[in-house]
Amino acid sequence: MSTAWDAGRYQDKHSFVWRYGAGLLELLAPRPGERILDLGCGTGQLTSQIAESGAHVVGLDKSASMLEEARKNFPHIEFVLADAASFQVPGSFDAVFSNAALHWVKDFAGAAHCISRALGPGDRFVAEFGGKGNIAAVQAALRMVFGPSADERSPWYYPSIGEYANILEQHGLEVREARLFDRPTELDGTNGIEDWLRMFCPVYLGDLPADRAAETIRQLATLLRPTHFRDGVWTMDYRRLRVVAVKTAN
Repeated sequence: MSTAWDAGRYQDKHSFVWRYGAGLLELLAPRPGERILDLGCGTGQLTSQIAESGAHVVGLDKSASMLEEARKNFPHIEFVLADAASFQVPGSFDAVFSNAALHWVKDFAGAAHCISRALGPGDRFVAEFGGKGNIAAVQAALRMVFGPSADERSPWYYPSIGEYANILEQHGLEVREARLFDRPTELDGTNGIEDWLRMFCPVYLGDLPADRAAETIRQLATLLRPTHFRDGVWTMDYRRLRVVAVKTAN
């Protein structure tokens, strides 16, 4: 199944992904001289904003196409190709930051282990990603179209607060703040849902012939229209989980 990312489409039509990260950056509060890892950095916009604070930031992503775009956008920043569930970086970081990325990491225990290993005692982990109930209507529509295989093919992991806090604490990360909240998110244009499906559902659509993929997108859009399209605007039923944790001494 294809999981390739279209970095150009992501940057042009889905900028809300990183624009919503502004509030998370305030929570991170990067300081000059800190060493910060941006985990799942995408095309680098938030990585660059962290760098503007005077911190030394490294962007890490699994997608070569995303990193190619990031390096074009911000050639002065270091970007590393690696998997969030298995990365290893030299030295330690003062903070690991992640926006809208960790719900793509199904090996959540592996990611927690790597994040903990990248931090020293007292250092912080600040993240936001899709939480329990995120895009519930989209997942229901995918089940209607793809049947029982929809859940098997799903690339997403949307945990509850309790589930994720337990994982972090098992890996030496003490949760200081955690919040699950709704964030209805408007998409650009009257074809916004079609663009969203092409961008974020490659494991469902990537291996289909072009005509069948287009028909599948039309089917999904028809199912979602009654609840997600109003006054010419598509709105996604996003739910976000925001977490702040600190590496313990043990």
